[in-house]
Amino acid sequence: LENGLRVAAEPMSGMESVALGIWIRAGGRYESASNNGISHFLEHLSFKGTQKRSMMTIKQEIEGRGGSFNGFTSEEHTCYLVKVLAKDAELGADILSDMVLHPRLAEEEVVKEKSVIIEEINMYKDMPSHYVHEILAEMMWPGQPLGMPLAGTVESVKSLTRDAIVSYKENFYNPRNMLLIGAGRIKKEDLLAMSKKYLSGVEGKAASRFEKIKLDQQASRINIRSKDTEQTHVALGLHAMDRFHPDKHVLSVLNIILGANMSSRLFHIVRDEMALCYEISSSMRRYEDCGAFVISAGVDHNKMVKSLEIILRELKRITGEPVGEEELRRAKEYYKGQLLFALEDTMSHMLWLGEKMISGEKDFSVKTILDRIESVNAEDLTRVAKAVFKNENLNLAVIGPVKDEKAVKEVLHLG
Repeated sequence: LENGLRVAAEPMSGMESVALGIWIRAGGRYESASNNGISHFLEHLSFKGTQKRSMMTIKQEIEGRGGSFNGFTSEEHTCYLVKVLAKDAELGADILSDMVLHPRLAEEEVVKEKSVIIEEINMYKDMPSHYVHEILAEMMWPGQPLGMPLAGTVESVKSLTRDAIVSYKENFYNPRNMLLIGAGRIKKEDLLAMSKKYLSGVEGKAASRFEKIKLDQQASRINIRSKDTEQTHVALGLHAMDRFHPDKHVLSVLNIILGANMSSRLFHIVRDEMALCYEISSSMRRYEDCGAFVISAGVDHNKMVKSLEIILRELKRITGEPVGEEELRRAKEYYKGQLLFALEDTMSHMLWLGEKMISGEKDFSVKTILDRIESVNAEDLTRVAKAVFKNENLNLAVIGPVKDEKAVKEVLHLG
């Protein structure tokens, strides 16, 4: 639109529903230590009522039509979303726009929500399987917004004022910083008409920018938090490629082979064969200028060092031993299948496409992506594994009653 708002529609034939999302370039990476958690706080407050709708009215209008709505804050984005029947699409667009542009942000709600979010922060600290990832992020990006917790700290949340939240909202929740997207039973011209009706009256400001990441890791890092837990929780992170990198699909295939499903190497060896843990998996984090490959596990206290030895052995093995043709075929089929399954659902399709578009990706062709997945070969996997799985790129966070820190440090070597 003239004010800078981008609008995108993905018509999906045969659907009865439409998923709508308003994406905003606002999140943890746009914060500082002093206002850490403000993006997440503002997202919470936006559900507390607008200048013309109460919190209960918003819930009743959506849920009274059989719909659902939610929101989330990530490191680089905030998203407000709704799923409704196609006949109620305009209602969904109206309510989402109202929440984003005209939240009440009442002082009494700010005071109440501080208590709620502080309890949320305390809850996460009581969940070592979650908290270990916060510690890992802080290790990987020390002193930078990407290493700070999305919910903030108790101190930063307590210090937030209504004026600071209003100012943040005015700065970031502007059309040049936003995307309205719909997926499902909706026509492009209808969504465009809705966007002009509900979102064109706001002036666009300059789009937001965050500071690029600074990486200077020269050696492996370890952070052990001693705590009396039922399991020892481990998160191992390695710096990896960003969301625009041509090798991102290669890393995704590596992720599937190593730990993304039950037939993966780590799940099969560490859990099924050696019974060293109940839960183990790998995952990826992709940002605009960096990324991470993460392996996490909950293990028996006495089996933690052995588990680490096996995990690191498998990382080293995949850097030197080519992946077999059959294992590679299964991984690529899993990757393609999971993508296509997700795109059958209107909400999943909206989230997939919305994240790509708000981030500035240009490739939305499913066929092109499937072709790129299919083109990954064993040599690609070895090349990317060697680039990522190396000792000086390693970060290890541990929460549990660790008695022999020396043994943990000694095993932390990829060769």
